[in-house]
Amino acid sequence: MARRYSRGASSDVKRAMHKRKRGTLKRGKKGRGGKVKSRKQAIAIGLSEARKKGKKVPRKRKSRR
Repeated sequence: MARRYSRGASSDVKRAMHKRKRGTLKRGKKGRGGKVKSRKQAIAIGLSEARKKGKKVPRKRKSRR
C-alpha cells in the first residue's frame, strides 16, 4: 500500500510538535495569535507547512454543512 504522507511531511509535523512543547509555536499570520496549546492544532500547522513546501500530504477535507 502506498504511503499517504511523505517522510519529509512527518518531520515537519514532528518539528511543529516539538516547538509546541517548548512553547515557541505561534498561531496566525506572523505569530500574532499567541501560543499554540492544542496538540491537534500543532499537527495542523505542521501539515500546512509541509503542503506549502510541496511535500506529499493529502488535501484538506472540505467542511460538511
